[in-house]
Amino acid sequence: MKHNLILVILFCLPAALVWGQNDQKQSKADLIQFSGMLLTDADGRLMPVPYASVYLPGKSRGTYADYRGFFTLVVEKGDKVRFNCLGFQQVTITIPDTLSQDRYSIVQLMTTDTINLPETVIFPWPSREHFKIEFLKMDVTPELQRRATENLANDYLAEARKSDDMVPYSGKESANYYLRQQSSQYYYIGQTPPMNIFSPLAWGQFFKAWQDGDFKKKDKEKE
Repeated sequence: MKHNLILVILFCLPAALVWGQNDQKQSKADLIQFSGMLLTDADGRLMPVPYASVYLPGKSRGTYADYRGFFTLVVEKGDKVRFNCLGFQQVTITIPDTLSQDRYSIVQLMTTDTINLPETVIFPWPSREHFKIEFLKMDVTPELQRRATENLANDYLAEARKSDDMVPYSGKESANYYLRQQSSQYYYIGQTPPMNIFSPLAWGQFFKAWQDGDFKKKDKEKE
């Protein structure tokens, strides 16, 4: 009985190894190095679309195009790849499953996404005198007066100047902050951002301040 079991195992083991090797070869054959350029038509000229996101919907894999619009990504045959960039229409393509090579390159054109806002018409006052008359006629309720008094109180304004939470950022400030964050991320993409603890200039400034006695002066001021 034992001899028969050993013979069965020895007979099945090579078949399992061959099947596993064939499965690995098949999976490797389905992998494709997908590369390309993202371009857009700008007044009759082809311009790159920088820093567009290139990802596989439903899968946690993707990349970014560089400032020249070039990207590269490992995909499988039949995968759907989506291109997305602010200000451009979203594009989704499918990797052909009939490829005979392990490389596939394209040049993808992106179309600008135009949003038409409704028309806004501004009617100014004919003159300052008309504005003054209408302003004096304006009915200010006691509730509005109370709110204005509270908002202009000195203690409220002093507290608002100390706390950033009480005074929200304007649209321009929020946009500038977001663009600075994005610029910093794109500048150091693919590498570790520098840290001041490893900066020789920062250490030189620290030792110079120490020798000049700047820290001692601060300690004395606190006392």
